[in-house]
Amino acid sequence: MLALALCAGCKHPTSSAPALKPTASGTAIVLVGGDKQLGSPGSRLSQPLQFQVNDNLGNAVTGAEVEITGPKGVIFDPAQVLTDENGQATFKVRLGGISGRYELTASSRDAHGKPFSLTVAEFAAGYQEQVGYEVNEKYCSRCHDQDSTVTQVSNYDNLAVKPHSFSNGDVYNKITASDLATIITHGGPAINRSALMPPYGWTLNKAETQAVIAYIRLVSDPPYVAPGVVYAKH
Repeated sequence: MLALALCAGCKHPTSSAPALKPTASGTAIVLVGGDKQLGSPGSRLSQPLQFQVNDNLGNAVTGAEVEITGPKGVIFDPAQVLTDENGQATFKVRLGGISGRYELTASSRDAHGKPFSLTVAEFAAGYQEQVGYEVNEKYCSRCHDQDSTVTQVSNYDNLAVKPHSFSNGDVYNKITASDLATIITHGGPAINRSALMPPYGWTLNKAETQAVIAYIRLVSDPPYVAPGVVYAKH
């Protein structure tokens, strides 16, 4: 009881980061890198998120303040920073504990105090979306991704009918989950689409097929909204 009473009377000093003192300002924020990464809920993204502040001539600005914000549960290190000698601001990002799409906004102010910003997306994949990503990497990305990687050469340029990237929401958001499952299982001709899309019904089981669809929905740009579902703003 005495210890509790003593602690109750103690006042512990609180520490806070010193206020930043910007020495310059810009008019626009552009993305340098680190957007559209895929991580697991609660994990730190493997690459930092980087932005650049430019003036009205497109030149990088050193010493401009940039703040980054996002949904509840996302942790930034730091949350505010001054642009470096290259006019860039770098943030480490830890995703929230719920799977889904996270929209993060970097903002700054011009010489008159008017704010300007840029919003990018990162993805927290749950178990099903992670399985879909792994299936995509093994079977799908060699045709649906235009860019070759160190471990895999893209086949995109060899195809007469170009496959759509899985992030192309303008295309995939209009296709029902049932039709997507049919295309994956029986090939494109099953619903009068390209014969260059082969059937994977003998390769993937039903759970893997559904996982690919879940992954497509996760990375969709613009975001996928299920028909008949109403989302609250907060």
